[in-house]
Amino acid sequence: MRLSAVGFGLAMLAGLCPVARAAEHVTLKNGFELDCVRREAVGDRVRLYLAGEALGSSNYFEVGADAVARVEEIGDLPQAAVASGMGAVKGAAIAPVMNAPTKAEMHEMLAHAGAAHHIDEDLLASVVRAESDGQVRAVSRTGARGLMQLMPGTASEMGVEDAFRADQNIAGGTAYLDALLIRYHDKVALALAAYNAGPGAVDRYHGVPPYRETREYVARVIREFNRRKQMALVTRAQ
Repeated sequence: MRLSAVGFGLAMLAGLCPVARAAEHVTLKNGFELDCVRREAVGDRVRLYLAGEALGSSNYFEVGADAVARVEEIGDLPQAAVASGMGAVKGAAIAPVMNAPTKAEMHEMLAHAGAAHHIDEDLLASVVRAESDGQVRAVSRTGARGLMQLMPGTASEMGVEDAFRADQNIAGGTAYLDALLIRYHDKVALALAAYNAGPGAVDRYHGVPPYRETREYVARVIREFNRRKQMALVTRAQ
């Protein structure tokens, strides 16, 4: 299994208020931007409800409270958006509503993909966390889709027909990460940098590119990977 042992600190943002009733434009730390009709605190996480659905429906993003970078009130969404059940994501449309996999189902899919490509399941889970925070219908401002944020071209190359299907997205994202690990001789930091910024950038700079976003991304994935390994050690020791 491919591993890494670098640790980093984690910054936290202030918590959000429990419920917002006005339409809001929400920007996440990973660059996602979307309009929602309300948000609801659920423990240490926040549900961002899309337009056209009643509170308690399944049409929402659920993210960690610390994943939210900024919230701006924008007034009421256009009636057409409310009627169609669609919010707005900068640069891309909201993906169709998909049932999120359960924790057990996610574990099974990651374990299967990891075994197929000899990649540690915790590394894959860490990439999923950094890319989409586990949201199957996530769409970035650049058009990357799904759990492992596959660009359409990459998804096609990896044989993914529907990037919003969790199993296909994980299979395609894992295959792509495996190809990068092979390309960079199992140097995890370089493979992650290429996953984020593209192999061309890594090759051009002969290492992790000096892009703030990419360096923060690599650190975030490795930090989450280390956290998972430390938690596993604690659990086994109990």
